[in-house]
Amino acid sequence: MKVALLQMTSGIDREANAEALANGISEAAAGGAAMLFTPEMSGLVDQDRARAARSIVPEDDDVALAAVRRAAAAHGIWVHLGSLALRRPDGKFANRGFVIDAEGQIRARYDKLHLFDVDLPSGESWRESAAYAPGEGACVVKTPVGALGLSICYDLRFADLYRALSDSGATVLAIPAAFTRPTGVAHWHILQRARAIEAAAYVVAAAQTGTHEDGRATYGHSLVVDPWGEVVLDMGEAPGIGFAQIDTARIADVRARIPVLRHRKPIPNVQHIL
Repeated sequence: MKVALLQMTSGIDREANAEALANGISEAAAGGAAMLFTPEMSGLVDQDRARAARSIVPEDDDVALAAVRRAAAAHGIWVHLGSLALRRPDGKFANRGFVIDAEGQIRARYDKLHLFDVDLPSGESWRESAAYAPGEGACVVKTPVGALGLSICYDLRFADLYRALSDSGATVLAIPAAFTRPTGVAHWHILQRARAIEAAAYVVAAAQTGTHEDGRATYGHSLVVDPWGEVVLDMGEAPGIGFAQIDTARIADVRARIPVLRHRKPIPNVQHIL
């Protein structure tokens, strides 16, 4: 099954980002993909919180979501919209991903569980929790490419989430991201390959790339990793569309060779000997 990944340099203009998403869907469908994957914050990348707050709207009013739903239906293709910044009914913000089917219907939603609150050696400081509320649960959804487990960016560092997803039947893990360059250089490929190996599942990780209008710099390198940990697509740093194959026979073969899912056990009480 062919999938497409859209590597973006999203900016502060929601209409322009929506147009880029619609164009990516058209290109993915023309290339024969059954499903397109887009990055975290596909509809808006803006680290100016006051300015961004004026553009963040409820789900029903979001231009990027509407554009993706229209384009998915027009081209008959499924889309994993990596995430959008949205305003919740309580006024807080959500970092929310969507699975949209080939008729433009929303099949699943996922709000990012783990929020990026870090101080990096480069001097960068991020406090996602200052504006966003975390999600409250995980999600696996049936798609043309298999049972898809949803996550977003910083979730990548929490292996227990992917254990829960693969225990719940996920054979493909979506990990859209807007990774910083310092953390990307250090950990992006290593962690993506580890998640694929330990779950014996494909990883599809569409990413933001380049220098954005708000001054942020993201790492790029959108990836597809197979269940053996082999990188089958690395898009480097240029924005655009990439294609890869999801081979269900490969999943079955790897899980037969090393049946880690069957060998998993509950972790007993840990002794504290200090």
